Amino acid sequence: MICILLVAGHGAMLETHIKHDDTGLYSHLTGVPKALLPGIGGKKILDFWWETVNMRQLFTDVYLVTNADKYKHYERWATASGFPVENVVNDGSTTLKDRLGAVADLELVTRSRKLQDDIMVIAGDMLCADQNFDISQVIRFFRSKSGELIIYYELEDGEKNSSRGIVEVCPDTHRITSFLEKPEEGLTGSRLASVVFYCIRRETLSCLSDFLSLQPQANDRSFGQFWEWLINEQQRDVFGMKLPTGFQLIGQVGLTDYTKWLTHYSTKQQDRPAEPISCRSYARVGLMGNPSDGFNGKTIAMSISNFWAEVTLVESQTLVLVPHPLNDPTEFGSLQDLFCISRKEGYLGGLRLLQATCKKFYQFCSKQGIALTKQNFTLKYDTNIPRQVGLAGSSAIVSATLKCLMKFYNITDSDLPKQIRANFILSVETDELFITAGLQDRVVQVYEGLVYMDFSKKLMEEQGYGNYVSMEMKDLPLFWLAYLSDPSDSGRIHSNVRQRWLSGEPLVVEAMKTFAELTDEARVALQDRDWSKLAQLMDRNFELRRSVYTDNCLGSGNLRMVQLARQFGSAVKLPGSGGAVVGLCLDQERLVAMRKAFQEAGCVFCVIVPYDPSASTMCSQR
Repeated sequence: MICILLVAGHGAMLETHIKHDDTGLYSHLTGVPKALLPGIGGKKILDFWWETVNMRQLFTDVYLVTNADKYKHYERWATASGFPVENVVNDGSTTLKDRLGAVADLELVTRSRKLQDDIMVIAGDMLCADQNFDISQVIRFFRSKSGELIIYYELEDGEKNSSRGIVEVCPDTHRITSFLEKPEEGLTGSRLASVVFYCIRRETLSCLSDFLSLQPQANDRSFGQFWEWLINEQQRDVFGMKLPTGFQLIGQVGLTDYTKWLTHYSTKQQDRPAEPISCRSYARVGLMGNPSDGFNGKTIAMSISNFWAEVTLVESQTLVLVPHPLNDPTEFGSLQDLFCISRKEGYLGGLRLLQATCKKFYQFCSKQGIALTKQNFTLKYDTNIPRQVGLAGSSAIVSATLKCLMKFYNITDSDLPKQIRANFILSVETDELFITAGLQDRVVQVYEGLVYMDFSKKLMEEQGYGNYVSMEMKDLPLFWLAYLSDPSDSGRIHSNVRQRWLSGEPLVVEAMKTFAELTDEARVALQDRDWSKLAQLMDRNFELRRSVYTDNCLGSGNLRMVQLARQFGSAVKLPGSGGAVVGLCLDQERLVAMRKAFQEAGCVFCVIVPYDPSASTMCSQR
């Protein structure tokens, strides 16, 4: 691949403003080409792009196209910067009036140097907010597609569509369906702005001369007009890749805009490493319908602030995953200590969850055409969610890790919408770590609060996700939670039910439909604040589960907790896969007595504190 840096624009406005600036602050920049003006971090704008593309393993050659008026400046820059002077191409223009136009400059270098390779085109006078993006990701994504590639970014607040070339991109194929050069307000809802940063296949280079033959005037030879013609009229396949950073061409801007954007981007660059990023995700309790989430059913679940997982990300020189001292032990007091910890905790800590999430995140961004910056980080986690009691501890760590990565790399909700985020978290566990799981836990940990979920087959097949509705949490009754201090007897909850369901066994198929019906009834009971009805439905949920999974599968520990709760007249069910029970006791005196009974039975008992994201000032990030 060959890279071409374009710096042939004349930039009369900025040059004039610098020449006539009364402050004297910019007098030393008089006559300096715009690409050689100071950029972020004190280096020249062009220095940044030369450092970015000066990689022999990526580019066989790099060319620079300039005009005759500023040629000597760039020749001197080339000798000082190690750029091959013979690759500086002079387009012969000396004024804005006799300029060739950007597309003509590109065609000049490809024709005069007889280039027969794929090319990357970059405006060398473009400010980039992030100085660390990985250009190799751009090349890999381009080579995975059968067409040209346009880089775009999401406009910041205050930037107008009418000042940019705007692209409309298919989220599934990443094909650009429409290109609008500086559209009038209201013509498109897209806020995705293209920049002069393209990849063009060798077989498409002939289109440059075809376009130029239709446009004799330099005013009509901009890249925006070229892409409008190629995409909208010629219907050629052109794809888009997002860089989660901002860009500003300073070609035709004035001194005020140049200094404004330079200050804005420099400030963002300085602010980036200031604070560690810490994000929390909370444990959840399934209040109704579980475990039908894995069987095209419906559920209602609630995030609880009693238990959480917190992940902290700090920028660092190398990428480091820090083992948790309790959950990922590497040192033991003795062989007996190792034996006891391994027997109780198993061999699988949280480190694998961090690693799998990072791997899947990179894979997702690469596939979605999002180029990540070349920044490293250190990840560590902490959690107080009890292990092996079905409170979604693993997915909480994955969810919190994903929040940190999204914030660090500036990945927005439009890049990774909530419903897709839940699928992503599930795929980390099922595809990477082979954990048997359903979507319920991941959905409630992404949406947070009290969430109604419909996983019907029709919805899942048509859109790839269910219908998720956040519910009102005001004035909820007191739910309680109890779990086994030693969950080894929690049973093998999932058993062979999936195989029975897939084979169409009537008992299982009807049970999953009934779970969905109970969930709809529970939704109405919650909306009507009918707590007695909700308590009845919770009991029915457990009995239905018991009939399908059988007592041997549920395990004696779970059954003892259910029986104990019922002795005090409390509704009770399993909140997850086993090892814990969640209940609703409307008699406060009995609730106090029940707590003592559970504690005396060797269980841990707590009153649930719901996590309501709308009422929390901390939200899910600290």
